[in-house]
Amino acid sequence: MPGPPPIDPDVPDRFPAEVARRWRRDVLPFLEAFARVPDVSPGFDPDWEATGHIEAAAGLLATWASHRSIPGLTVDVVRLPGLTPTVVVEVPPSDGGVEGSLLVYGHYDKQPPFDGWTGGRAAWSPSLEGDRLYARGVADDGYALPSALVALESLAAAGVRHGRCVLVAEGSEESGSPHLPAVLDHLAGRIGRPGLVVALDSGCPTYDRLWATTSLRGVVDGTLTVSVLEHGVHSGSAGGAVPDSFRLARHLLDRIEDPVTGDLILPELRVEPPAGAAGAAAMLADLLAAGGHEDDAFPVVEGVRLEGSGPADRVIRTSWAASLAVVGADGLPPAATAGNVLRPSTTLKLVFRLPPTVDARIAAASIRHALTDVPPAGARVEWTEGGAADGWAAAPYAPWLDGALDAASLACFGMPAGRFGEGGSIPFMGWLTSRYPEAELLAMGVLGPGSNAHGPDEALHLPTAERVTSALGMLVAAHARHSERGPVTGPGCL
Repeated sequence: MPGPPPIDPDVPDRFPAEVARRWRRDVLPFLEAFARVPDVSPGFDPDWEATGHIEAAAGLLATWASHRSIPGLTVDVVRLPGLTPTVVVEVPPSDGGVEGSLLVYGHYDKQPPFDGWTGGRAAWSPSLEGDRLYARGVADDGYALPSALVALESLAAAGVRHGRCVLVAEGSEESGSPHLPAVLDHLAGRIGRPGLVVALDSGCPTYDRLWATTSLRGVVDGTLTVSVLEHGVHSGSAGGAVPDSFRLARHLLDRIEDPVTGDLILPELRVEPPAGAAGAAAMLADLLAAGGHEDDAFPVVEGVRLEGSGPADRVIRTSWAASLAVVGADGLPPAATAGNVLRPSTTLKLVFRLPPTVDARIAAASIRHALTDVPPAGARVEWTEGGAADGWAAAPYAPWLDGALDAASLACFGMPAGRFGEGGSIPFMGWLTSRYPEAELLAMGVLGPGSNAHGPDEALHLPTAERVTSALGMLVAAHARHSERGPVTGPGCL
């Protein structure tokens, strides 16, 4: 049996400790300031240009980045008309002998604050408690670009060689990245043709190792409105004659989702998981159970039974099956002030997660037809699609990257790297696959147990952020060493 891959010979043994020191000194204060900016994504703040919070967050990030001690570093905020600013950082290669380039992705826009934060914690008021920093957007995804820069800064301080690096932080990811394609087109010449692309917006099932994401689900979201009356009427006089708009909306959802199992029934939203997915799911489920993570994966109330036939099946359901969530509603007054009135309409905000290989546009068309064809009881049914983005399934990693992942994880966590399918969505990864089919694409991140991205008490696990930062530095060094044996990019690198 071969032993574990060797620790990177170019990186000093003290590298993880040095990165951790720099991270606590420089990144943590930045995140505490960044957390106070309520820069919700443009999909949740239509007046974002007038509000100014997104501009403030981009400026804060750019200013911090410009003070890094990295030779040749340049920082730019790209502003295209009507689109959120994009922070672009370019770092030249450490020397002329390293020919490869790489691209690192993150985002700085945030989800809305949501309700239910524990006393003493708040979305826009950072709270440092032990090894966790609580605030909206610090784990998803404010840590990303600062951590990547600290990794590069630490490499430079240690005299470790690296290739040309382009770091991009966008401002529309939490809205489905509608602004990103135009920005990538604009930046095509500056990005060149990277040999390695790293997205730092993913998760980790545990905090005991570096996790690489092998697949991401796609997404379709939109707003469904069912109207039955011009205005509300007494429920006693109308009930039984006028159909209830909520019941009709529920009926429409039943065209798409099995109300008992939660399975989505439209064939355009379903795929067979690839060969090997079941075995990988069983291995991950066993690992989570051995580490005691299975029971605390979700904060369910007592008595709630999770869907699926068991832990391994739930791994498949959250990575290779479609799902529907009703994430918001209009037309429903608070229970305390609701009168005996048959309401004129019900509006539901719906989010569909799609298997990684489903075509999101075909899925979106199927959803639209299911919801709007033959309205029940002749009701007025409106479906306003918010966006549709494909998922992503990683190609097998090149041998050098596969070995570098394990080496970095062993050096920084003491355990070999893990691989898993993520239930969330990063539209960027699918777009980059089509733009740069020759590049190695790697998604990883810090969203692990208790991080609760998008919900109350979002938290960044600081030791994991430090270790992921160190691991990224080691991957950059491994990429440079691989590039020396032969260019991994074609012409077009600046």
